[in-house]
Amino acid sequence: VQLQASGGGLVQVGGSLRLSCQVHGRPGSRFNMGWFRQAPGKEREFIAYIDRNGGAIKYGDSVKGRFTISRDRAESASYLQMTNLKLEDTALYTCAAAGGGTRPSDFFYWGQGTQVTVSS
Repeated sequence: VQLQASGGGLVQVGGSLRLSCQVHGRPGSRFNMGWFRQAPGKEREFIAYIDRNGGAIKYGDSVKGRFTISRDRAESASYLQMTNLKLEDTALYTCAAAGGGTRPSDFFYWGQGTQVTVSS
C-alpha cells in the first residue's frame, strides 16, 4: 500500500488549501484514514481522522472549526480542507492509513508528506 499526498503550497494567512491523499495498492475504502503534521523542531501532531465508513471523525484541538476531513471511497482518497490558515499551520502534512486513533503509532501506512507554508 502506498499513500500519495498532494495539494500543499504557499498561502497567505487566512487563506485556504485542500490536501489530497490517494491510496494505491489496495482499495482505500478498507482503511481508516488520518492526517498529521510536523513543523521543524516539533513533534508530529494529530490533525484529523476519518473512519472507513466516514461515520466517525476526529480533529486535533488546534484545527477544530477550521479544517474538514472527508473521503471518497470510490476514489480511494481522503481530503483535508483547510480554511482560515494561520502562521502556526506551517508544517509538513502527512496522511496515514489503517489506524484507529490519534497517535502516529496507531497507523500502519504513511505517505511522504506535502509542505504547507502560511505567510503573513
